[in-house]
Amino acid sequence: MKRLKHLLAATLAIAALGSSMTAQAHGIWFAQRAKQTALIYGVGADDLDVVKRLGLVTGTYGYDADWTPVGTTLRVAGPIVLVDSAAPTVAVAAIMDNGLWSRLGDGKWVKGGRDTVPDAVRAERTLKYAVHLTGTPNAPIPALPEQVLQIVPVDRTLPLEMGKPLKIRVLYKGKPIQDAEVKHDFVNDPDQVPVKTDKDGMATVTVRNQGLNVLAATYVGPADNPKQVDHIEYLATLSFVLPHAPE
Repeated sequence: MKRLKHLLAATLAIAALGSSMTAQAHGIWFAQRAKQTALIYGVGADDLDVVKRLGLVTGTYGYDADWTPVGTTLRVAGPIVLVDSAAPTVAVAAIMDNGLWSRLGDGKWVKGGRDTVPDAVRAERTLKYAVHLTGTPNAPIPALPEQVLQIVPVDRTLPLEMGKPLKIRVLYKGKPIQDAEVKHDFVNDPDQVPVKTDKDGMATVTVRNQGLNVLAATYVGPADNPKQVDHIEYLATLSFVLPHAPE
């Protein structure tokens, strides 16, 4: 009985740790709002206030069908942030530096690194990346230099129906990375058990939705300042829309 109690306590501690570790697992992605492309910040159904976080977005990018850069900006429209481009795009991308975060012993996350939160049990810097396909490019998605972590479909074209397999590769600084954790539906099933990429950075997931799909990959890399943080958590999304049947 005593051993059982210890095992139960350990299990609860691990569960609490897991839930606290995912407290900062928000990401950015793009989705349609009133027939316009908007930048979203959140996790699952949480569409949080991206307007007040707009200052954390360090870059916005657009690309034409040949992956030539197109001038792209963000514009506040009431409670949402919309994408404007100088010319038609088939893809848009963004970067958010969400700064330093520390987890306290009670599981609560507070802003700051170990230099300002000396009693932290975990400290990290969090960086968010997003690529969204708004059309059909003439060539496969390349390694985009501004995307430190990036999800890239292996095949030239995406599946057209939900339930089909999709083989992806996760790139870290332009090279395949092993053990990145991939979720195939960051919006509708954020608590799913992720799959890990193999030694070639590859994983196969199932296309979840006949509509908006938001894949997410997370990779924990070395700290840029070990005195402040234990590591850097990178979270990248790849989003695209599968068309529904004609009405």
